[in-house]
Order: sequence, then C-alpha cells, then structure tokens
Amino acid sequence: MVVIPMSAPRLSAAALVFVAFLLPASPQVARAQIYEGRELVKAELLANTSAVVPGKPFTAGVLLRMVPGWHTYWKFPGDAGIPTEIRWQLPSGWKAGEIQWPTPLKLDEPGDIQIYGYHDEVLLMQEITPPASLSDSAVKLSAEVNWLVCEKICIPGGATLQMDLPVATNGSPAHEELFARFQRALPQPWPASDVATASWSRSGNDLIVRVKSSALAQHPAVEFHPLPGDNVVVGHPATQRIPDGVSFRIPLDTTDAAVKSLAGIVVFGQTADGAERNAWQLDSSAPAAASLAASTLATPALSDIFKFLLFGFIGGFILNLMPCVLPVISLKIFGFIQHAGQSRSRILRSGLSFIAGIFVWFVGLAFLLILIKGAGGEITWAFQFTNPYFVLAMSVVVLVFALNLFGVFEITLPQSANRSLLGWTSREGNAGSFFQGIFATVLATPCTAPFLGTALGFAFTQSSWMILLMFMAIAAGMSAPYLLLSAQPAWLKFLPKPGAWMERVKQFMGFLLLATLLFLLSVLGAQRGIEAIVWTSTFLLVVSIACWMKGAFLTPDTSTGARALVYVLIVALVIGSGAYCIGGKFAGTKLETASAAPGQNGWLPFTPERLEAELAQGRAVFIDFTAAWCVTCKFNETTVLESNAIREAFERRGVVKFKADWTNADPAITKILKQFGRPGVPLYVLYPAGKSADPIVLPELLTKNLVLEKLEDIAPQVATNEQ
Repeated sequence: MVVIPMSAPRLSAAALVFVAFLLPASPQVARAQIYEGRELVKAELLANTSAVVPGKPFTAGVLLRMVPGWHTYWKFPGDAGIPTEIRWQLPSGWKAGEIQWPTPLKLDEPGDIQIYGYHDEVLLMQEITPPASLSDSAVKLSAEVNWLVCEKICIPGGATLQMDLPVATNGSPAHEELFARFQRALPQPWPASDVATASWSRSGNDLIVRVKSSALAQHPAVEFHPLPGDNVVVGHPATQRIPDGVSFRIPLDTTDAAVKSLAGIVVFGQTADGAERNAWQLDSSAPAAASLAASTLATPALSDIFKFLLFGFIGGFILNLMPCVLPVISLKIFGFIQHAGQSRSRILRSGLSFIAGIFVWFVGLAFLLILIKGAGGEITWAFQFTNPYFVLAMSVVVLVFALNLFGVFEITLPQSANRSLLGWTSREGNAGSFFQGIFATVLATPCTAPFLGTALGFAFTQSSWMILLMFMAIAAGMSAPYLLLSAQPAWLKFLPKPGAWMERVKQFMGFLLLATLLFLLSVLGAQRGIEAIVWTSTFLLVVSIACWMKGAFLTPDTSTGARALVYVLIVALVIGSGAYCIGGKFAGTKLETASAAPGQNGWLPFTPERLEAELAQGRAVFIDFTAAWCVTCKFNETTVLESNAIREAFERRGVVKFKADWTNADPAITKILKQFGRPGVPLYVLYPAGKSADPIVLPELLTKNLVLEKLEDIAPQVATNEQ
C-alpha cells in the first residue's frame, strides 16, 4: 500500500504519474485498502439483471462505498487526483461500453484546490453486450478496478472484482433501486432549444458560455463542471447570474485561439450538494464564437440584445444625475435659459450640437475599446481614469474651464474666430454646445450608474458591433433630456428669464468645477501619494498665472510687441513648469498600492489568497470593489457601508470585510471583475460562510435595507436590531 501525504497544495504531476504506475500493481483482491484499521473503500461488481440473455445488452456497475469524509474522483478530477479506472476481462465476443459517470460534487480544498468527485458511494455503470450465442450455462465476468481515495492524504487502491451470472432466455431485473438511483444521477442530454440555449465566446484567455434557460433561473445553485481535452488546462469556472439564465466564465491556461468551446456539464439544484441535483451535458461541438481577431462573436438572442440596450439607455440617462457631471450639465441648462425667446431652429441646432458632442465621445471610446479588445487586451469601463496622467490632464482642463467661468481670461482664436475652445463651452454657440457635450461625457466616465454595469458587462463579452451599439444606447440615454428640451422649446418658458443674475450663476458654476478639481486631486493622491498632489498643484498654480496673464495683458489694445512678449512668457512658464513639476517631480512619484489600511474601520486589504483563507475557515466575507475616482463607490461607502447600522450588522455576524481598490487597475482585481461579468467598479460581493455556497452579487447602488436583508439571508439565526 502506498500512502501519499497531502501536505503540498496539490499533487505534483510526477506524484500522479507515480501513483498511476502503482495502481495496476495493487494486490488483485476483492478487499480494498486498509488504513488505520479502516477499510476505506468497499468495491463490488453488480448487474441490473439476474441472468444473461444471448445478444441482449445489460448494465453492469462497479459500486464503490467510501468511509465518511473520503472521496474518489470523477472522469475530470480537477486540480488534483486520478479518475477511477475499470479494465474488463471479458470472454471472446463480449463488448463493454463507456463508463457512465454520475454527476459529481465540486469539492473545495485548502490551498485553492478545486476537485470533482464522489462522497459516500458511487456506481460506475457500463453497458455490457454478450455475443448472440452462448454455449455455457453460466458466465464469469471479471473487472480490474483502480481508484484513488483522498481525505487529508491520498491512498491508491484497487481490486479484481468478479460476478457469476447464469445464461437464460429471459432475465429479471436485479438491484433495481440502486441502478435507478444512479441512472437518475447521470447528466442528461442537452435539452431542446425552447428549454435552454448555449452560446460561447472567447475573451482573452477566458471562455464564456451564456446559458439562457428559465429552468436554470429558478434554481439557487448552478455550476459548470468542465471536461477539457488532454492539451487544455482550465481554471476554476465562475458563475454569474444573467436575465433568464446564467453565464459561466472558464479561465484557460493557454493562448491557443483555436480553443473556442469546451465540453462539460451544467449542474443545477436547490443546493450545491443535494441529492435532487440535475445536470445537462454540454458538448464541445456546441456553437462557439471565435476570438475577436478571428471572427465575430456568438450572436445573443434578439430579446437579450434589446433588454441590455434598454439597460444601457437607462444607465446613460441616470448619468445626468451623477455629481461629477452636474457642473457641465448645469451649464447646458444655463445655455437653454439664454436661448429662451430665440428662434426654434437656433435652439434645436444648439441642442443637437450638445448631443453630437456626447455621441462623438462615446462612439470614439467604443472604437478605442474595440481596438484594445482586438489586440487581446482587457477592456473595462473608465479605464482612462486608472492612468494618473489622464487624471492630471483632466485637472488642468477643469481648472482652466473654471477660470474662464470666473472671467479671469478669454482665449481668442487667430483672426477668424473670437471665441476660445473653453470660451465656447460657456457660450451659446453651436461649437460651444458641442464641446460641452464632450466635456460632460469625459467627466461622466468614472461614474457607473445603476443598470450601466450590467449592460456594459454584457456588451464587453460580445462582438464589436454589440459594443458599439451599447455605447450608442448609453449616449442616447444621456442625450434624451436635451433632445426633448431642444425639440420642445415651449418648455423653456418654465425656466427663469435671462437677466443679470446669470453672470453670478456662471461664476457659481466655476466653484462647482473647483470642487470637481478637488475630487480629481484626491484621485491623484490615491494613485501617486501626497507628493504627486503637491507637484500637480504647483503646476496648476503656474497654469492659473498663465491664464491671468492672458486675461490681464492680452487685450485688444495691446501692441504687437507686448503681445508677443506675453505669449513667450506664458509658453515659457507652462512648458518650464510642466517639464520640472510633471516631467521630473510628478513622474518620479511612486505608484501607490491603493488599499485600505489594516483595521481601518474594520476593512482589510483584499487579495485572492486572503479571501480563500477566510472562506476556508468558514467565515462569511463581504468585498467592496472600489476606486478613488468612482463617485458611485464613494456615495455607497459614505451613506451605506460606513453607517453605524451596517457596521454593527457586519460585526455581529462576524463578516470579514475586504476592500478591493481598483484605482490603479490592479490586474488581480480586474480578473475577478471579469469573472463576475462586470466591466468596472463598483461591485459588491457577499460570500456566505462555507465555500460551497454561491456568492451573492449586490447591485451598483446600495441601500441600508438591501444590505441588511442580504446579511439576514446568510445569518438568519442572528437577531437584527439595526432598525
């Protein structure tokens, strides 16, 4: 007998090969291995008939009974293990079919090991076909069986099993209950298209299969157990609920673009390990979508397309209410007030120009993401805000825009134009409206409104045209209020009449933009630290002086020589300070590892290893996927997650709180976001105690009652007094 300790996280390849060679050499006895005085596995050979009828197939099965706590393996064992092997020794002319494997359990073990196998007992059945004529009155059938049984250690075992059956013209059923029970446990063929449909897509090194089925939507526990080929290594499949079904993301340890689908079984039931579970067999020959570089992705159902496009439209509409967008939106409303009483065509042109700016930005962003995805990169929402230089550039634009609203300066274009790019954004011209639209959408991208995350998560797993359609739907949603106001100028009568107060309102908008600037500086601090804020602020001070010089000394009556001197000084100031403050000092700041300090309000920095460790110890876990530039995240944290009621609820239930900070686009966090089908933050995931339970995904916009309700679901035995 060979005993293999499981002190390492998983069996090495060499160890498995060693075990595989040892198994055939195990003593060929009907009695299985003995360990610490216990017979770990009892093996028995059975048939579902009392007699063999010549030429008539029957079912034989190897019954393995394991002691409690020990398990054997499925035909795909997972991260470690060896499947049970049956070698028949049949008389001449007899045939044995393939092993029929009952639906296995997914078992999670310490060290992030995930395996597929059987507890208690399993019957591995095969169809046996005797020849058309048999001369003997009885037959002796024999099978050599080898297995690996594991608990904290793994022990190979084996036996040569025999059974004697008479030969007769008729046979009666035998062991009916046992065979019927394990027949019910076999995965069923994939159902008809009106019950379930599956579509595959490839995203980088991940395979994604979307299963649309109202039957699956009604089951709390749904899993995908993969059956990869010999040359394909898979990671742990992740399950994501979608409307009318479920989506599975299967990581691949291969860059081979030819792998476009995967065989496996979809397992579903009321619990992850219940006896009532069912399973559908999904063949690798199912329709699959190629990678973006090779061909178009699988086409989702038309109803799904319209549903997610509607989500995108609603999410775009809600973007108008996000704090980061309000300063620019207010300027547009301000522009509508200025237009009151003017011609309908002029109002319509201004509104359409603003809408055009929104569409240009969103469509341009869509094309950029399509190019990134086509090159094999990861695409996410608000990816540009993970780049500190983009945030720095936006800080400069916001400051200059605010100074323009304060009346510090006005940039004039050479000769033919008398308004500046930023001057346009505070005026009523069509060009100004266009740039207002662009500016509003740039500021909107760090916000993930309700419905928007779900819609983008769907679009990012689809083809190029679907990504483009989704961004156009978001742009249409954001544009809808301005299209209505432009098309119905009569509604403008409800707005206040133009007057001297408008200049004060314009200046007040400048202060709102300064508040936006403070927000951007806080993002830079989270990305690069305090030193980055200091040098950015120094550069912004020089930019402010340059703007003041422009407004104070470049007046219409300034002489040509003086004008040239001022321009030289402005350029020298901006370029010199940019080279020193940004190119030198800012570039030398270190990228911050943005994470919560241990123990800060009970939040711990997130890593996948820490999550696995806490779940392995049977603790419930809540993860806040956030970023310093995510306004929705900050709103949820301030109003809900940091409230006394929620903090007390977490503490009473012993829930471990992790903060996964995505400010700098941490690749490990990006991978997990992808597994949950989300393009970015916020994402809130609640893991019930015990790794067998499925994680609960909360919506993008939280409420106290919602979080308390989910906490009650995972720990109903604890009385709640939060109200």
